[in-house]
Amino acid sequence: MTLRSTVAEATTRWRPTNPYVLDAALAALTLFAVSLQWIFPDEGDDPLSWQGWLLGAATAVPLIWRRRAPCTVACAVSVATPAQALYHAPPPDVMYGGMVVLYTMAAQARPWQRRLMLAGWIIGVVVTMQHQTHQAPFEYAFHLMGLVAAYALGMLARVQRAYTAALEDRARRLERERAADTARARTEERARIARDMHDILAHAVSLMVVQAEAGPVVVRRDPDRAEATFDTIASTGRDAMAQLRRILGVLKEELPEGDIASPRLPQPGVTALPELVRQVGRSTGLRAELRTSGEPRPLSSDTEVAAYRVVQEALTNTVKHARASRALVELDWADDHVSLTVTDDGRGPSGGPGGSGGHGLIGIRERAAACGGGAETGEAPGGGFRVVVRLPVAAQRETALGGPPGRR
Repeated sequence: MTLRSTVAEATTRWRPTNPYVLDAALAALTLFAVSLQWIFPDEGDDPLSWQGWLLGAATAVPLIWRRRAPCTVACAVSVATPAQALYHAPPPDVMYGGMVVLYTMAAQARPWQRRLMLAGWIIGVVVTMQHQTHQAPFEYAFHLMGLVAAYALGMLARVQRAYTAALEDRARRLERERAADTARARTEERARIARDMHDILAHAVSLMVVQAEAGPVVVRRDPDRAEATFDTIASTGRDAMAQLRRILGVLKEELPEGDIASPRLPQPGVTALPELVRQVGRSTGLRAELRTSGEPRPLSSDTEVAAYRVVQEALTNTVKHARASRALVELDWADDHVSLTVTDDGRGPSGGPGGSGGHGLIGIRERAAACGGGAETGEAPGGGFRVVVRLPVAAQRETALGGPPGRR
């Protein structure tokens, strides 16, 4: 720790709450310093008189109000100091009050006020000393240097105070920005978790509902198939629970002690799409097909998850709303992006082609945008409904998002 920081810390710690306490102590110290010259006069000096003591007090007592009314106090001390010097009772060896008011003016007053006061004091000292006898040249330099030094210390205090205020303002601004970033990150994370939970639950419940609706008919006609249907319902429910536990697990720092049933497995990606399409077709009777073209490219982890969830949500909408008999999933790899197209022959979400599809289609657009891609939904050219999502590959993701992911 430097000497300057130590002094600043000590000054801050011992500074009284009421500034008048410090200023009163400073005024008393100045009056004591001024009185020393008269209490212990040098040989040949004029004896102390009550008029001289009053003039000396006039250079010290007003300092109590130096921060409340700096200009008024400076004017009062500026009149009392030359009067004290000219009175010869005796003239002050050091202008304590003058140095204090110059420091105060430099630290608090407006530019024209402090400059005018400095010039007035310099001129006043020179003129006053011209009326004194036996003034050596070094005494001129001593008094003038004392005034300039006090003024310079005041300017330094002003700069230091402005610098401190700027640092405090910057710290407050950074704190507000940090709080805003934290709130935004929390909002984005809540939205991501909400999308994941919606996709998982909507997909699983849709498949379970379709199987459950077909259950009574299958039980009567084909008991063996009924058993497989209920197995599918149970498997779908267990898979949904496992995925939900995995998502909720990221909200905790660690799993409960002894809980090994819900490990945080990797999120599904593009490689899991064939199994997803087969599961939907097997569970619902929908003729679902996956077609892949192009050379696969590396994708970032969030883009992998987004691709899977987009197809999952599009197929869920097909099962829930479209009343379709067939769905085609196309995975088209290009040099800088991958296109996912899900087309069905039904009537589209929310009652018809081009419908909003509720939260599902909104979630698809949000997922695509979060990865730097885009999504289009609407009626397919040959009838039915189509969802087209374009996602950048890993090499193009930063460019699509406008910068590195960590600097967004």
